[in-house]
Amino acid sequence: LVEDIINLEETSEDMQAVIEALKEDFSRNLSVRTSPGALDHITVVTKDGKFPLNQLGQISQKSPQLLTVNMTSFPESTAAAAKAIRESGMNLNPEVDGTVIRVPVPKVTREHRESLAKLAKQATNKSKEALRKVRSKSITQVKKSKSKVSEDTIWLLEKQIQQMADEAAAEMDKLLAAKTKELLG
Repeated sequence: LVEDIINLEETSEDMQAVIEALKEDFSRNLSVRTSPGALDHITVVTKDGKFPLNQLGQISQKSPQLLTVNMTSFPESTAAAAKAIRESGMNLNPEVDGTVIRVPVPKVTREHRESLAKLAKQATNKSKEALRKVRSKSITQVKKSKSKVSEDTIWLLEKQIQQMADEAAAEMDKLLAAKTKELLG
């Protein structure tokens, strides 16, 4: 009977997807450890369109304080790639040397850690917003069945959806707490 009204598994999957996206965001964008993957998502605008940096150049880590991007495959995009790195909002100042872009990674300051913690909180709030949208969509779907089922059934389903959303939000809070602890020590 419930399946006729709403697919709760789908709702649960949608909520889980929001949580996974938050985890991904935390590990990719909000880390104090340098990894070659830190530059992957930077979008480079070339005359042929927009491309992720890792499709144009080979990114490697020479030391904890230095990343390099080898642009020999697409030398004409070297300047555009350097510009994209500079404007990425990651506080990086790339140096171009022929077809190689050297990206010195600044030492992580307390201030930087605090700004990352703030960004983590913002990302969590955005994810909670997305979660509320999933919840609202599901509850709206349940309410469309008012004529077919009892009010008690609708109330129970709404309660179940709310509980799922609360559990997902609690998991996000746990992720945020862990991330904040990792960033601020």
